Amino acid sequence: MVKTNSVHAQEGPPSDVEQIKEESQYLRGSLAETLNNPLTAGIPDWDNRLMKFHGSYLQDDRDLRNERRQQKLEPAYQFMVRVRAPGGVATPDQWLTMDRLALQYGNGTLKLTTRQAFQMHGILKWNMKKSIKEINDSLMDTLAACGDVNRNVMSNPNPYQSEIHQEVYDWSRKLSDYLSPRTRAYHEIWLDEEKVVDSKSDEETEPMYGKYYLPRKFKIGIAIPPSNDVDVYSQDLGFIAIVEEGELKGFNVAVGGGMGMTHGDTNTYPQLSRVIGYCTPDQLLDVAEKIITIQRDYGNRSVRKYARFKYTIDARGLDWVKQELHNRLGYELAEAHEYQFDHNGDRYGWVKGTNKKWHLTLFIQNGRIEDTKEYPLMTGLREIAKVHTGDFRISANQNLVISNVTSHKKRKINELVEQYGLTDGKEYSALRRSSMSCVALPTCGMAMAESERYLPSLISKIEVLLEESGLREEEIVIRMAGCPNGCSRAALGEIGFIGKAPGKYNVYLGAGFAGQRLSKMYRENIGEAEILETLKPIIVDYAKHRKEGEHFGDFVIRSGYVKEVLSGTDFHE
Repeated sequence: MVKTNSVHAQEGPPSDVEQIKEESQYLRGSLAETLNNPLTAGIPDWDNRLMKFHGSYLQDDRDLRNERRQQKLEPAYQFMVRVRAPGGVATPDQWLTMDRLALQYGNGTLKLTTRQAFQMHGILKWNMKKSIKEINDSLMDTLAACGDVNRNVMSNPNPYQSEIHQEVYDWSRKLSDYLSPRTRAYHEIWLDEEKVVDSKSDEETEPMYGKYYLPRKFKIGIAIPPSNDVDVYSQDLGFIAIVEEGELKGFNVAVGGGMGMTHGDTNTYPQLSRVIGYCTPDQLLDVAEKIITIQRDYGNRSVRKYARFKYTIDARGLDWVKQELHNRLGYELAEAHEYQFDHNGDRYGWVKGTNKKWHLTLFIQNGRIEDTKEYPLMTGLREIAKVHTGDFRISANQNLVISNVTSHKKRKINELVEQYGLTDGKEYSALRRSSMSCVALPTCGMAMAESERYLPSLISKIEVLLEESGLREEEIVIRMAGCPNGCSRAALGEIGFIGKAPGKYNVYLGAGFAGQRLSKMYRENIGEAEILETLKPIIVDYAKHRKEGEHFGDFVIRSGYVKEVLSGTDFHE
């Protein structure tokens, strides 16, 4: 039973972000004028907070901060641009657009995010408008990729259940479109549409969000059992597809997940969503809208770190949110259907789908698409996009599926895979294939420690321990985050690292292999040598004393290393 916590109920005046939204004229603010200011590569903080709603925010290269400060120069300002791809699906033409923009305006790389979106870094202010316009021309957009609105809707790539994937993907697109902001600010600022609001007295409305939008970001994911690769329990709102006799019958509804927390504040914690019922496909949009309006009306708008939907629910109780939802719907959800998750990873290599087309899942370490001297990944994918007639699918584990390949095209794509040495990861350890990290340094302003740049080398050292114990092919979910905000969902790692300071991490153990259980802190604020010293005896113990088929996360709980955590309210106990 989840404990309630009144500290999360709104107390005190609205935060400054609420004032920014109120005065923004539905996300316009002074962004248009700021972007035309040639005297600085940066933008004011108020405009930067609004910029998030448009799918971007200002960063700087933290590797250069001290050098530029000594030279009395402003920071090396640049923008991150996030591009929504509902369900992680993009056409070959869209892939080529992102590839070209990354090379022309960005830092020459693409990031595949843990929410199945594209991310570009290093875009200068003077190139922002051109970049977003070209993204829009490719029939993608950045609107609501960040900000206090519903984010990119996630969906299971599921290449071996092609018809079900297509149906669920279609619902993810419908959700994404239905829940998008209606303001024309995006079109005015980036696409030169004629301005429709000239003053605060002019009328414009956001039918669902209202002028204040949501208290914080809101995340939705759709999972198709037995795969929980979207980490459905980490979502503010999760839909679990119920498939019977090969047909999509409906969705179980889960609410109140979220991975972020704040170091040192035990009133913040990662949380798992909880299943509250079942809806039919034709009820899906209505259920999603009404749940979002509950968070709109009751979420904490005073203290932003307590503003996520998980805290709204935990402050009032699960029965309250179910009753409030039923009141708004005018009907009750049906009883949840049975389902079973077996894993939350990807299936690598070539797979033939039920639609008789082929799907190739490539391992993309930490989601970074780039060319190196040893590995021309970006070029190889570009050449594939030129001949591919299916689609690309970004997985929630930051990998890439070259999907819906015809038998005729399979040979050519396989030749390109071999020519450029693209890998499905099978030559790597199971640990590396099960790894994930956030961007962190040098671009993320919230990073306290390295993540993407460091995790591969740490894994190499942990691999030695696994190989010594005969565990090279043992799948263990390992995740690293540079800060406690939860982008890489480190609290769902059987081994999780959350950055505390440069070179220092809190180590968490015991999450569920299928994403159904949180981890718990085992060691606090330790560096690499201590990490390896800590993990070695546990790995040896696991190799010697595990039961048949027992996952690492289950073992460390059974063996007493950490306690089981099924609710975030127990995360710090």
